[in-house]
Amino acid sequence: MIIKNVKLVNFRCHSEYKLECTEMTSQILGENGSGKTSVLEAIYEATRGKSFRAIDAEILKRGEEFYRIEIEYNNGERVIVVYNGAKKQFLVEDKKFARLPRKNRYPVILFEPSDLNLISASPTKKREYFDRFMSGFDEKYTSNLNKYKKALKQRNEALKSDFTTKDILFSWNVLLAKLGCEIVEKRRGLINEINNELTDYYHSIAENKDKVWIEYLNFGEIDEILIDESQYLRRLEADFERDKILQHTSFGIHKDNYKFMFNGRDADGSASRGENRSVILALKFIEAKKLQENTGKKPLVLLDDVFSELDKKRQKYLVKNFQNHQVILTSVTKNLN
Repeated sequence: MIIKNVKLVNFRCHSEYKLECTEMTSQILGENGSGKTSVLEAIYEATRGKSFRAIDAEILKRGEEFYRIEIEYNNGERVIVVYNGAKKQFLVEDKKFARLPRKNRYPVILFEPSDLNLISASPTKKREYFDRFMSGFDEKYTSNLNKYKKALKQRNEALKSDFTTKDILFSWNVLLAKLGCEIVEKRRGLINEINNELTDYYHSIAENKDKVWIEYLNFGEIDEILIDESQYLRRLEADFERDKILQHTSFGIHKDNYKFMFNGRDADGSASRGENRSVILALKFIEAKKLQENTGKKPLVLLDDVFSELDKKRQKYLVKNFQNHQVILTSVTKNLN
C-alpha cells in the first residue's frame, strides 16, 4: 500500500472530498462530470508535482481563494499542496517548497481513455506521452526538455521582431542545438528499449504472431536520421529567412513524431481497433516495468475510466498485470469485486 488517504478542498468541483484508499484497488464511482478525474488529477499533482491537465488558476474552484490537496502515505508521511490564487507551495515534513522535492516524488502510471487512441493521435500528443514516460524516471531529461521549451519560446518571440538578425538568434540556436541533440539521444534510446519488449508483451495479450514496433521520426522526417550539434546549428541558421516569415522555428525536436508499426505497415489504418488497444496495453505494461526498474519503487497506477473502453479480455489482462500494484480507478459503474 502506498497511499492511505487523499483529502481535497476547493479542488475543481470539490468543496471538500476525502478518499480512503485500500491496499490494492480503490474505486471512485460516479456519473460523468461528477469530478472523478479531478481526484486522480489531485493525486498526480501531489505525487509528481504538477497537474496533467491544467494550470493552477483553472483548477481552483470558482469563487474560492485557495485549493488544498493532502495525501497521507502508508508510512505516515504527508504531502500538502496549497495554491492561494497567486502561488503554489508544497508542505513536506513541516518545510515549505515552491516545487515538490525530487525525493518526495512517487512514480505514477496514468492511464487515460485518450491513451487508447495514441496510435492515431497527433505528433504533439505522441510527444507528450513519451515525454511523460521518460520524465517519470529521468530528471535530466525533464530538465533539458524544460530548458529547450523555454529557449524555443524565446527564439520564436525574437522571430516576431522586425529587428531580429542571425546574430541575435545565435545564442538561442546554440542552446537549441545542444539540448536538442541530448533529447534526441534519450528519445531514441527509450524507443529502442521499448521495441526490445513490445512484441513479446503484445503476444502475451493478443496470443498471435504479429510483430509490432515503434519508429522514432526524428524532426518528423525519417526514422534514425543522424545529426550532430553542428549540423543542427547550421540547419537553424539556414532556415532563418523562412522562420522570419513564419514567425516560428520550423526545424527541431519539437517536430518529432512516433509511428506505430504493425507487421511492417503503419498500425494506424492496418491494425484493427482491438489490435491497436492491445499494443497500447503492452506499452503501458512496459512503462510500469521501466519505472520500477529505474526508480526502485512499484508505481502507483491511476486508471481513468479505461475499463469502459476495453472488452472483457483486455480488462482481464489489465487487472492481471497490475495486480501487485496499488490501483486507483474511476468508473461510472463498479468494475471489480
